[in-house]
Amino acid sequence: MAPQLAELIAALPETDAAAPAAVHAGLPDLLSRSSQRPIPIGRFQRLSALGTLQAKIGAAYLFHWLRGWFKSADENKRLLAEAHWKTAVRVLDSMSYLRGAVMKIGQTLANFPDIAPREFIETLDRLHFDAPPMHWSLLREMVHNELGDDPENLFESFEKQAFAAASLGQVHRARLKTGEEVAVKIQYPGIARAIESDFRNLFLFMMPARLSRDWENTKDQLEDLQRRLAQEADYVLEADNQRKARALFRDEDGIVVPRVFPQYSTSRILTMERLEGTHLREYVARNPSQAERNEVALKLLTSWYRMMYAGRMHYIDMHPGNYLVLEDGRLGLLDFGFIISLEGEEWELFRKVDRPLTTGRREDRIAVLKEWNEIRDDETDRLRLIDEFGAWCWMARYRGGVYGFDDEAEFRHGIDLFTEMLRKRYSRGRPNTPAMARGHFAWRALMYLLKAKVDIRSLAEREVKATGWDRSDYAPSP
Repeated sequence: MAPQLAELIAALPETDAAAPAAVHAGLPDLLSRSSQRPIPIGRFQRLSALGTLQAKIGAAYLFHWLRGWFKSADENKRLLAEAHWKTAVRVLDSMSYLRGAVMKIGQTLANFPDIAPREFIETLDRLHFDAPPMHWSLLREMVHNELGDDPENLFESFEKQAFAAASLGQVHRARLKTGEEVAVKIQYPGIARAIESDFRNLFLFMMPARLSRDWENTKDQLEDLQRRLAQEADYVLEADNQRKARALFRDEDGIVVPRVFPQYSTSRILTMERLEGTHLREYVARNPSQAERNEVALKLLTSWYRMMYAGRMHYIDMHPGNYLVLEDGRLGLLDFGFIISLEGEEWELFRKVDRPLTTGRREDRIAVLKEWNEIRDDETDRLRLIDEFGAWCWMARYRGGVYGFDDEAEFRHGIDLFTEMLRKRYSRGRPNTPAMARGHFAWRALMYLLKAKVDIRSLAEREVKATGWDRSDYAPSP
């Protein structure tokens, strides 16, 4: 006689109540195993890995669903959290193995609190720091091919163990023979081909969307994202962005962009001044005072507005791993691979739309939103949602005075607007629009992380006036 479903469920192994701790305890071994595997660069290799991951995720949640039939509400909640932990680890393993565009998606997801289950965010956040490094022999070969000699000959000292690793490369501590302490960022071999394979697979997955009226716009945005990831793989371009950003700040700003050492840099290796400090999420975990958090927030916003207005550079990768609070209180900025440079007609359009978007007058805002996002007259719902998201982004600026970023309900409202905009593909428009929307959301997320209370309007007006623009008529709507 066949067993009843309840009997089968009861026979399943019970899970450990301390699953999160057990899961995280096993992460070093998992990441170590990933470091021994070469990055798959072929299209079908990567497609197969993603297909296997999809099957495992489906099985994990089916298992939870079956168990949930016979558990109390509290026990079911615990089991769901455990399913999230275990699924996040599976995703982490696959992303660490595949790297490239796949891993970049995981890092992006980890940047936004509350946009995914907490267990996912906490686990995927390790992608910023604990991604598995490439084997020493591969790294040594890469350095020799790029710089003409082995690292032990080029540098006074070079640590074999990477202290940071991410989607496109990893970072090692080293010392130049002239005495400077540096960070050496080394790209994974074959990463450019891996990115190309990921996007070919992505276009395959999205084939049904080709029948929608938005396909041409969606296709343009995907191709733009592919170009931007390819740009991130060009360390010569990143070094140029970094030098431009560094030139924008003075000692009194308390903002540091690491110096680039061009003689030790190529398109696949970037050597820069090493900054020692505390990453933003760890800094917040130490429970600094409100005044200290406000000071960090002001420096962070100053860096963003300075690059945007004076440098014509839109800094997109605003996640906690790209900011260091140094021991002397200065703020260090890292990673200039994803920068949107506003030039020519796009810069002139940005200047045109900037003031109405930040004065608070809705009629002015609507007109420029329609132009910037290329909104048709019949797209009333799209205009409504983009306007609501824009108002949420710029509220602190056009209200003026000290604004508190500690309201969870308000922040969650912004998340809801952002996710709905993405789900409906309303962020389409000019190629840079989705990335710039992400940048606006990111700085709000960082302010919420810091629970900052700052006067953004005064800061932004100061930065705008420094460029020579006339913004004397900033005023909120009555």
